[in-house]
Amino acid sequence: MTDDAPVTEQPDLRPLDELLDDIYHGQERISQADIYRRAVAAELPAELLTRIAALPQGEYAVDEAADLLGGTVA
Repeated sequence: MTDDAPVTEQPDLRPLDELLDDIYHGQERISQADIYRRAVAAELPAELLTRIAALPQGEYAVDEAADLLGGTVA
């Protein structure tokens, strides 16, 4: 008998990092709504869309958005 804990697969965050790189090009802050709209248009996976939708309304710098969403863009 083994007590192996279920392995939770981490989502691939590369599409998120690429989206943030793209939308913040030349922009200092972007609203949660704009990030979400661009993510939908980019057809990001549902799990990433859910993370973005869960962000509080407001504007975010790229490092703030990446920190809150689990991305690595800085």
